[in-house]
Amino acid sequence: APWRLMMSLTPSRGCLLDLPWEDILVPHILCHLPLQQLLSLQRVSKSFQSLIQLYLANMRCFDSSQIGPAIPRAAFINLLKDNEVLQQLALQNCSDWLTDRELLPVIGQNHHLHQIQLKGCAQLSRHALVAISLSCPNLRRLSLAHCEWVDSLSLRSLADHCKVLEAVDLTACRQLKDEAICYLVQKCSKLKSLSLAVNANVGDVAVEEIAKCCPELEHLDLTGCLRVKNDSIRVLAEYCPKLRSLKVKHCHNVAESSLSILRSRGVELDVEPPLQRALVLLQDVVGFAPFINLQI
Repeated sequence: APWRLMMSLTPSRGCLLDLPWEDILVPHILCHLPLQQLLSLQRVSKSFQSLIQLYLANMRCFDSSQIGPAIPRAAFINLLKDNEVLQQLALQNCSDWLTDRELLPVIGQNHHLHQIQLKGCAQLSRHALVAISLSCPNLRRLSLAHCEWVDSLSLRSLADHCKVLEAVDLTACRQLKDEAICYLVQKCSKLKSLSLAVNANVGDVAVEEIAKCCPELEHLDLTGCLRVKNDSIRVLAEYCPKLRSLKVKHCHNVAESSLSILRSRGVELDVEPPLQRALVLLQDVVGFAPFINLQI
């Protein structure tokens, strides 16, 4: 393992630190070590500390979960203060304390980000999303699940500036209504994955606009969107030939009459056909019943 290699090197065999840092160590060796081990390596010597600081400044991917179940605020600031080349940023483990004050400097100096994960970061504000939209024109994947601070104005800013978005998770962003979703998909027609789950404000108008504007759509999550009905599901089936999965559990106004079209095409659905559901319920009621064939 690279870690054992580092610690086993002796002066007689040559010093690891004599290898070119920027050409060899940073891009080809340190990148294979867990971030938590790299941080521990800083304590070996001042030279190793300088090496790790160089690595952190050139790191392309930062995932807070690699450090542990929770990362302290001061550690987060120190780790990313010199980095201007991040491409992926995942901060779900920072949700307890992350605010605009900590996030905005990182976003402001990293213009190459194409993937950002902010799931559950409830203490941010709409200014965070505006900053992302202005600083990250090449953004492709964005998770804002359970970020209830997302509003229509900040989403419009995202749509205006991040035209190459392919995946957006807006689960439980309950301020958003049909109009905001329509604006997003009109501007971001390359979307392949979209989650609008757990939002009772989303209805047929938004789903039909998604269908007509996003021909590349492969995954759509409408779980708990109570206003969605059969008509929009039929439009989805008509306009989205690449659709691979659709979640409509707890959409009580969506029936098999519209889902059967997608089911016949092999689209993965999270609700079973009515007969299958009935047999499962019957089996639950009567207990084990070998005469019931669930493959009917």
